[in-house]
Amino acid sequence: MNYISISDKDKKEMLSRIGLNSLEELFTTIPESVRLKRDLNLPGPLAEAELLEYFEARAQENTYDQYLSFLGGGAYDHFIPAVVDYLSSRGEFLSPYTPYQPEVSQGTLQAIFEFQTLICQLTGLDIANASLYDGATGAAEAVLMAYRVKGKRRLLIPSNLNPQYKRVILTYTKNLDLEVMEIPYDQAGQMDKSSLEEALKVEASVVLIQSPNYFGVIEDLKTLSEVTHRAGALLAVVISEPLALGLLEAPGKLGADIVTGEGQSFGLPLSYGGPYLGFMACKKDFVRQLPGRIVGQTVDVEGRRGFVLTLSTREQHIRREKATSNICTNEGHCALRATIYLETLGRQGLKELAWINLQKAAYALKQLTSIPGVSRKFSGPTFNEFVLEFPENWEKISAALKEKRILGGLSLGQRYPELKDCALVTITEKHSRDKIDRYVDALKEVLR
Repeated sequence: MNYISISDKDKKEMLSRIGLNSLEELFTTIPESVRLKRDLNLPGPLAEAELLEYFEARAQENTYDQYLSFLGGGAYDHFIPAVVDYLSSRGEFLSPYTPYQPEVSQGTLQAIFEFQTLICQLTGLDIANASLYDGATGAAEAVLMAYRVKGKRRLLIPSNLNPQYKRVILTYTKNLDLEVMEIPYDQAGQMDKSSLEEALKVEASVVLIQSPNYFGVIEDLKTLSEVTHRAGALLAVVISEPLALGLLEAPGKLGADIVTGEGQSFGLPLSYGGPYLGFMACKKDFVRQLPGRIVGQTVDVEGRRGFVLTLSTREQHIRREKATSNICTNEGHCALRATIYLETLGRQGLKELAWINLQKAAYALKQLTSIPGVSRKFSGPTFNEFVLEFPENWEKISAALKEKRILGGLSLGQRYPELKDCALVTITEKHSRDKIDRYVDALKEVLR
């Protein structure tokens, strides 16, 4: 079928139907500050050969691999076994669409079912869905889910939550007459317990906690769970570095009612920010409020094992006003990669990999804080990320490190003005001792 774009007449008719006079009116809800008011800086129409040549030239400009990176903050550079790319690229997995017809979608449904099972094992909860868009939307869905369960309009989130997750939550709740209140962090970099107790004197639906949080600090989930439940609210935990679950106790076993997060660490490359993978699990009591879809295991008329879409409380399957979410798809292929990755490593392999990350981060922290003027900002326990405080504004130091082909850490000053002299440093299994030492030596030269 040839592609034929809509005509000006078609556009006018469509705009008229929704009560608008121009295309510009359609985008009035988008803030002026983020609108592009010029043409895209793209070359004119190109032949296929010219187009390929153009993209190859642009690819050569990508110098990321020439830098030694210690960036993290929600996107992590982990090693991906070759088997993940190989198996996930097979035609059987690349070609299937949404498994509406279970009789012809058994392979896809089984893979999703295994993904859900793995998420339940990692989170320590009863039910997991068939994935979400990413960690940010997962966090937003978690607080909305808690609101549907509890019905209280106050939602408590931490100030040490990933800023991008926070913005998505505020976007989701903007027009729902919900109050989103931030709980400050303490000197350990953890959610301040006394502030939380004070905030819970007024009824709330949920307390959302990120652990490890945006500062890389591990929260005391058991204590915070007790405080939350005494006040009658639900505890939702969001995780942006799920590899930490290879060592940490499952949040569900520490009292979490809902656990959500980003699965990028499980076999997904950085890829300039996506596509990524959101996961969510909850106690079985809340299964009817879980957004998205759930794949279940059953038997056919001959007693053979099979898989079906058990629940689909999303707007494509039921009346929109009855849907728990407007999610219109799941990150099926990303979830498949995560499943292959986790089943390749196995329980022991995941634990060993997490231990390697912890050891390398501890070594880096010790070496970096041995430099005069460099100190650890927060005293709370960490996994593979930590915040360092420097003797001057981090941006100046960062620029000097970039000249040495080192991306030394994620600046915190833009989102946290009180941390303008601080940076979030991330260490993974891909950072050898030599790479860490190279960073230490370069930083010494910059601060000399």
